[in-house]
Amino acid sequence: MSSSMIERELDLIYIGGPTVVLEIGGLRLITDPTFDPAGTEYPTKLYVLRKGQGPALDSNAVGPIDVVLLSHDHHSDNLDLSGRALLGGAKRVLTTIVGAERLGGSATGMTAWQSLRLPCADGRSLIVTATPARHGPADGDRGPVIGFALSFDDAPERAVYLSGDTVWYDGVSEVARRFDVRVAVLFMGAARVAAVGPAHLTMTADEGVEAARAFSNAVIVPLHFEGWEHFSDGRDDIRREFAEAGLETRLHWLEPGKKTRVQP
Repeated sequence: MSSSMIERELDLIYIGGPTVVLEIGGLRLITDPTFDPAGTEYPTKLYVLRKGQGPALDSNAVGPIDVVLLSHDHHSDNLDLSGRALLGGAKRVLTTIVGAERLGGSATGMTAWQSLRLPCADGRSLIVTATPARHGPADGDRGPVIGFALSFDDAPERAVYLSGDTVWYDGVSEVARRFDVRVAVLFMGAARVAAVGPAHLTMTADEGVEAARAFSNAVIVPLHFEGWEHFSDGRDDIRREFAEAGLETRLHWLEPGKKTRVQP
């Protein structure tokens, strides 16, 4: 089987925020499930997160999910109330070690560079590797986060990369050194929450450009850049930075609620 099959088999359904359904190798996976309606507020001791955009599909319309790829469980813009309800119907939930301890049930905790294999109907295995992530500046503590790399066992070096909530730093560049990433789903938006400081907590548009340069063979799929008040970089900022870098043709924008086949 051609090693390029990792890309040709990838269909994405964009739900909104950090949430996308991936259909790959006969499996259905979902990232950071968020399905609450627009206008929902999430108060904490320090701040309130506000959701400005509802999901393109409700959780009942998504269909069965084999695996939830949950970058972290402790922020409501990555796992909201309706998203938590979806976890119980998934066969597996992959997340951080502490997240799995909190969630229980079918949740499995993973550390950076740990891998597991998921059997596919055609006899191959989809390898899920947890990747490093840092949710903001090095001197801040926003709790543990992971990303994910997906590859098949017949071409383990060629991968789809899901960044999770992270800034651009050495851990992300290490992903580029270990994998030939062909599709990079980057959580961008430059999230900023004034109550915890001025620093951005997810990739800025210009950090997305740095990631695109590192993942030089990859289609770049922006995610988690809209739908919440705390984003400071939006679609126009991302498009402008990529255009100025001569990389705008590498961007692949997803249409909410529509299945899209992504190919480099």
